[in-house]
Amino acid sequence: MKAIQITEYGGPEVMKYAEVPDPIAGDGEALVKIEAVGVNFTDIYSRAGINPPGLPWIVGVEGAGVVTAVGAGVDSLNIGDNVAYSGVFGSYAEIASVPASKLIKLPEGLDSKSGAAVMLQGMTAHYLCHSTYAVQPGDKVLIHAGAGGVGLLLTQMVKKLGGYVFSTVSTEAKAQLSREAGSDQVILYGEQDFAEEIKKATDGKGLQAVYDAVGETTFEQSINCLGRRGHMVLYGQASGPPPLIDPRRLGNGSLFLTRPGLADYTADRNELEQRAGDVLNWVKSGDLKLRVEHVFPLSEASEAHSQLASRATTGKILLIP
Repeated sequence: MKAIQITEYGGPEVMKYAEVPDPIAGDGEALVKIEAVGVNFTDIYSRAGINPPGLPWIVGVEGAGVVTAVGAGVDSLNIGDNVAYSGVFGSYAEIASVPASKLIKLPEGLDSKSGAAVMLQGMTAHYLCHSTYAVQPGDKVLIHAGAGGVGLLLTQMVKKLGGYVFSTVSTEAKAQLSREAGSDQVILYGEQDFAEEIKKATDGKGLQAVYDAVGETTFEQSINCLGRRGHMVLYGQASGPPPLIDPRRLGNGSLFLTRPGLADYTADRNELEQRAGDVLNWVKSGDLKLRVEHVFPLSEASEAHSQLASRATTGKILLIP
């Protein structure tokens, strides 16, 4: 089969479109003919050598397709089932062997492109606003990268929960997308000091939570946006790792700081099914709008990574084997 494989860590150029052996379904696993692959920042981190698996390695942790075989002990899936998953390495390929415990059946009528577009980012948005800091009606929160894949989905979910959303974006075109997703106040961070704008808009009271996937360039000011007992939720570092912080600083307002990850919010099968079920059914019903900006053939994975790393994209990027 064809796959995107790396034998060394580095930039997009280390990813090679190569012929590799077909996987087999081991005990508790299923083979999935991949029809669509989600491209995520975590793929860039791993490719560069941040928390990677061993080499050689097939890139990617999110995909959707059709079950073509099941291993011993698998009784929850059948050949022909349409499924999606995230959190398992090896999705940039024509075929993947995936633990059955990680596979979620797609609702009838939902295609693989939608499944691959929403599993990781949709469940991330879900745990952020339902669990890490559970938004309550009337809460005011800040979502950085408001026109990104998670940002657009998170904005919609926070609005469903009755929250008020401030969002940051880099361009007016992205601002319009953020507004369409439901953001109440969009801040162009290159033209405005987002901390000052939020201070004015909240009469100095600050926010209940900041959801930050940017990291280095936003971290300090984000903490300054928080109100008493506010939550600083750092779930990514697209601009680089944030500066170290003295825990005593959190004492000014009894603040909370957390670095959550999707794996810890889907480790239990029941929790995985609940989050994935919510997200996939919202997409099917139209309550959650997806934006897929770019679709590349699998062989152009390097270009997809370059586009994502540029932070000029909006919504989701997919690869098609």
